[in-house]
Amino acid sequence: MRPALYLIPSTMSDAPVSDVIPDGNITIIRGIRHFVVENVRTVRRFLKRCDRNIDIDTLSFTVLDEHTRPEEIPAMLSPIAEGHPVGVISEAGCPAIADPGADLVAIAQTKGYETIPLVGPSSIILSLMGSGFNGQSFAFVGYLPHESKARTARLRELEQRIRREGQTQIFIETPYRNNRLIAELASTLPPGLKLCVASDITGPQQSIVTLPLSKWAKRKYDYDKIPTIFLLNS
Repeated sequence: MRPALYLIPSTMSDAPVSDVIPDGNITIIRGIRHFVVENVRTVRRFLKRCDRNIDIDTLSFTVLDEHTRPEEIPAMLSPIAEGHPVGVISEAGCPAIADPGADLVAIAQTKGYETIPLVGPSSIILSLMGSGFNGQSFAFVGYLPHESKARTARLRELEQRIRREGQTQIFIETPYRNNRLIAELASTLPPGLKLCVASDITGPQQSIVTLPLSKWAKRKYDYDKIPTIFLLNS
């Protein structure tokens, strides 16, 4: 394998690896010995699910997460300078998308290293595909503010983007607060605005439901503790 930075998507659920990860990715994984990861335990388990014959103990893992200092990141690319490929694997889904791996990719680009993104699941893209919302103009805004006043202001800002540009707004919440968030959206935003709740994407309990907030206000649901992504549009 040529020395490059390989961006390797991982599974987002307990679905079989073969359902969401192409065989070509597995072949590439087998040829890499240096990995930059968000969580070592998660990645070790993922690699074993990809191929039980992978000798985990012969691999090197470097952690890149929200606690990593910027000055520590460039050294993670040193194997490439020595002629070896490096793989980046995030906690779930596609690395460098709403993920600290983006910082490593940025440095690789400045150094002129080849970056190779591989095909795999992304909760942002899959939920957008299934929502029925505008897929030409959309924004992923991450987490909403925790403080009540700032949170309401942020929601009003997202509403204005929808009204002004027709832009789909995509965001997430800590899983144990999912139900509370839906109730808050239904009580804060106009009832005609539509909310898509996409839960357990690629998993056995996958559910993608788009309804006006007026109907979410009356609907029975329980998304707590389940990985879920939220989308708003008119």
